[in-house]
Amino acid sequence: MSNYISGIDVGGTFTDFVSFDQETKEVKVWKNLTTPGEPINGVLTGLEEFENVQDIEQIRHGTTIATNAILERKGAEIAYITTKGFRDVPFIQRANRKSHYDLSWIKPKPLVKRRNCFEIDERLTHKGETLAKIDENEVKQVAEEIKARGNIEAVAISTLFSYVDPKHEEKLRSLLEEYLPGMPISISYDVLPKWKEYERASTVIADAYIKPIVSSYLKQLSERFREKDITNNIGIMKSNGGIMTLAATGQAPINTAVSGPTGGVVGAKRIAEQCNIDHLVTLDMGGTSTDVAIIENGNEELTTNFEIEWGVPIQVPMIDIRTIGAGGGSIAWIDNGGMLNVGPESAGADPGPVCYGRGGENPTVTDANLILGRLSPDNFLGGSMEIDYEAAYQALERLGKKLNMSAEETASAIIKIANNSMVGALRMVLVEEGHDPRDFTLMNFGGAGPLHACDLMEIAEIPKAVIPMHPGQFSAVGFMYSDARVDLQRTVQMTSSKFDIDRANEVFQQLKETGINDLSSQGYTDNYNIITSIEMRYLGQNYELDVPFNEEEINEENVQQIWNTFHEMHDERFGFKIDGEAMEVVTFKVTIICKTEKPAGKNIEKANGSQAVPKDERLVHFDQESLMTAIYDRDTLLDGHEIYGPAIVEENASSTIVGPQHKLTVDSFGNMHIEKR
Repeated sequence: MSNYISGIDVGGTFTDFVSFDQETKEVKVWKNLTTPGEPINGVLTGLEEFENVQDIEQIRHGTTIATNAILERKGAEIAYITTKGFRDVPFIQRANRKSHYDLSWIKPKPLVKRRNCFEIDERLTHKGETLAKIDENEVKQVAEEIKARGNIEAVAISTLFSYVDPKHEEKLRSLLEEYLPGMPISISYDVLPKWKEYERASTVIADAYIKPIVSSYLKQLSERFREKDITNNIGIMKSNGGIMTLAATGQAPINTAVSGPTGGVVGAKRIAEQCNIDHLVTLDMGGTSTDVAIIENGNEELTTNFEIEWGVPIQVPMIDIRTIGAGGGSIAWIDNGGMLNVGPESAGADPGPVCYGRGGENPTVTDANLILGRLSPDNFLGGSMEIDYEAAYQALERLGKKLNMSAEETASAIIKIANNSMVGALRMVLVEEGHDPRDFTLMNFGGAGPLHACDLMEIAEIPKAVIPMHPGQFSAVGFMYSDARVDLQRTVQMTSSKFDIDRANEVFQQLKETGINDLSSQGYTDNYNIITSIEMRYLGQNYELDVPFNEEEINEENVQQIWNTFHEMHDERFGFKIDGEAMEVVTFKVTIICKTEKPAGKNIEKANGSQAVPKDERLVHFDQESLMTAIYDRDTLLDGHEIYGPAIVEENASSTIVGPQHKLTVDSFGNMHIEKR
């Protein structure tokens, strides 16, 4: 009997699968179309690839159920309970606005209706002292009103200064569990024990908003797996790149807000280690969207500044991934001004691009790549999926007539627009954050990503690119390299001039114990790697820097190291520092990682002086010219092979274009590196 670890990534168009055989160390990948509305059906269909599903020891699952519920605003009807006088915080939001001079701009709505917001006459001071006690009769009245509404599915609680002491929130939860048995309840101290009332309220509201939907999905997933005799460990990917159990996910579903795309970043970090790449920018182009992120000095960037839309924050720790609506299924359309646009609307899996032959009528990026010869009509998904070339051509021809352009010219314009959108996303994580693109290597994956690598290198001025093995299923592959991980944070305000070392060590110790207990309850009991840091700023500033501090504890000798590190980081980030200026400590942070077993990198056969042999050739359009292009099968490429463009390397779920001015080299792990000739 073999024991497999299987990764499953449910995307908007395809569901990707990977299996790792722990005995033979073999990795196998495949994909099939996602089933809209019933994603579990697509998951179970894909698992039929296993002769005996009971051999699966562990499943690691990335899901968009939480992401879609929030973005599409299809979550639960919830109630919000807060301190008297603070009911309108989620609606007042912030004092800034997206566009200062746009009089038609409308502030985004929170995920809760105002009529479902309730106040309780309780109050803590900023030191956590009780100013006004909770009246149990008042809580009971609120509970009765919630019950009378008949449509409330979950409750979010956020009270003033609860990040200092959670006693009032915990008492409110306890009372509501008694008065509203079975009702899902989220409290802000569990979700985000940080200061700033609006951000904390918005985050706990989002957690409650998706809790019934995610819980229902997880219950259905567990039941359907049980029917297939899949009863072993099932892990859900977290937004921070770690994994957690089904039970832990149900308790804090907001941690899955960007579940799926994190796998690609985790996998990319592994490739960076393999290839000794210091700075990597990832571009994951799937059927519906493109996700970009950076890995700097071998580490992924984490953030707590995620917003589901402008001004509606979710501040749980997550990998800093920026997403745009540009994918293989992005639809080309003409606006009222007669201009060609691409996306953000996607054809998805149903009907999908026109060439899928499933009823799609509007041309997409995939259709454009097909017509330009960049995709093979006979080798889509390794030949397992039939492609309708003529339908795609006719769709582009119809659109082109409105623009006085041929089908080929229209297809080329679509590719250029999609490329420009993706370059904009790359610049968001590079140039706007102070990074020089010339210091980075571009890593393209996703089913459509490698098609655009050379184009994006040129436009974004990134000198090198790398295409990993199995790019079409790379996020699922990344799940194989994920560890169990907990990120905890808590606001405790101090200044450098009045820094309480004992209190700081106490907070760190509490966070460590909470994290270890969390991981232990999920079955991860040893080999902990504990990382600590402090969010700080100069006194009077409004934004913090995350200062690493990984000593066992803070003492009189090393506390100065914290202040010096902050000055240096501020100088590097903003170009100046203020020696001697008072600093404010805002938030203490602890990350605890428990390592899991991972696939070992497998070396491919050496070329030993042999040359890569193309399997075919065809006419491919490159920008302003059409060139006869050699077509290679990736499975035949060996360590040390070099390919000079123009060329295309095809594999089961993706194709890599090597431009006329580029060269491709294969390394010992099978990764393909592209650079200028």
